[in-house]
Amino acid sequence: MLRREGWPISLNLVYRLYREEGLALRSKRPRRRKMVIHREARVKPSRPNQVWSLDFVHKKLSGGQKFRFLTVVDVYSREGLATEVDYRLRAENSIEVLNRLVRQRGALKFLFADNGAEFMVIS
Repeated sequence: MLRREGWPISLNLVYRLYREEGLALRSKRPRRRKMVIHREARVKPSRPNQVWSLDFVHKKLSGGQKFRFLTVVDVYSREGLATEVDYRLRAENSIEVLNRLVRQRGALKFLFADNGAEFMVIS
């Protein structure tokens, strides 16, 4: 603004004007705010088939066609329980895989998963 009106501008002049007006210059970038809600610690399993982790992986073929993996891993033993591969995986596919695993291995206590779009059932 001062430059448009023809005033010679320097850092010292801007600093002096800010001081005279009682303004403060930002010397540092503002810090990121910390989360207000504290997350609970993840449950540490004490035996196999107690906690599973579910995740989707996206890859692309050399021709440009995309495909997805649904992976289910036992957190305690790090055993891969299921891998489902398809061009399109939806919520119904993940439900089907989890139901099959529960029939084979029994019910689990906890399931870790990110909040991806794959878990939204649209009816």
